[in-house]
Amino acid sequence: MGGITSSIAAKFAFFPPSPPSYTVIADESCGGRLCIPEVPRRDGVDVLKLRTRRGNEIVAVHIKHPKSTATLLYSHGNAADLGQMFEIFVELSLRLRINLMGYDYSGYGQSTGKPTECNTYADVDAVYKCLKEQYGVKDEQLIVYGQSVGSGPTIDLASRVPNLRGVVLHSPILSGMRVLYPIKRTYWFDIYKNIDKIGMVNCPVLVMHGTADEVVDCSHGKQLWELCKEKYEPLWLSGGGHCNLEIYPEFIRHLKKFVLSLSKSKADTSGSNKTTVVSENQPKPSESSTSDASEPRPKPSESGTSDAFKLRPDIPEASRNSLDSRLEKSKKSNKPEKSRMSTDRVDRFRRRKGLVW
Repeated sequence: MGGITSSIAAKFAFFPPSPPSYTVIADESCGGRLCIPEVPRRDGVDVLKLRTRRGNEIVAVHIKHPKSTATLLYSHGNAADLGQMFEIFVELSLRLRINLMGYDYSGYGQSTGKPTECNTYADVDAVYKCLKEQYGVKDEQLIVYGQSVGSGPTIDLASRVPNLRGVVLHSPILSGMRVLYPIKRTYWFDIYKNIDKIGMVNCPVLVMHGTADEVVDCSHGKQLWELCKEKYEPLWLSGGGHCNLEIYPEFIRHLKKFVLSLSKSKADTSGSNKTTVVSENQPKPSESSTSDASEPRPKPSESGTSDAFKLRPDIPEASRNSLDSRLEKSKKSNKPEKSRMSTDRVDRFRRRKGLVW
């Protein structure tokens, strides 16, 4: 029954770019190591193929930072793959000074199988196992990051691993059904029941959400934050949408602040069984401000500060997204714009009804 439910839900929840934005080849000049020819070659990057417990082979990338003090496990949103996310992964690793592991769900990019809820849980478990066994990452060094639909496998993993360093939820969902309807209870056929699992997460949680998100309402992030055991100061980006939080300077500043606080708390409480990093000046989740509310907030096009993401000009803008950016584009002017997700084939009915998250 559960498998049938996940298969049906997958038709509404998953939109892997088609065709994939990248390929994986064995580079004979490097002893047959795997590489992705469509992205810039960098030192300290491993391309991996991992076998999941459900028999699928998923592609992952591990980006090493020479001065890292933690590792970030990133679960991306539903309409992007590793080729599109690679530059954001590199940028996050550099800005936060951490190692980063990103991966494609089953059925995404060059990963085999089909995208389903159960498969994504097996996918994130395979990446977690690889980090522990191949890279020697301890739970206390691991931060798990889930964007949009990626909040599902992220919260599921965090609810089962008690000693993680931290969790980041970027435009998260309460559950699949709650994205579509304002239901008050959880039904058996719902998917990604984050609302029921977040209370089992024992580490500090940072929630970031745009107040103008028309795909996943900001109330999802606010309610999840309310339900967290260890709340960290949230980031409610005024005017932020579902696909553009990275272009706001507050985004990377707040992430840096969170990662640094986790490192300090870990050092200050070595020998303690619990780390608390809740901000003393926590804003109420009902506020539509950010942690930098006193600062003038630049328009996305004016975010030219050192804290704004500056991606390579030849990298498709899709790397900023993990959802159907056509929803965002429909709100803009009539000025022609290159599609951020030109390979997305979601039909008009699904987009109009908001069945993309």
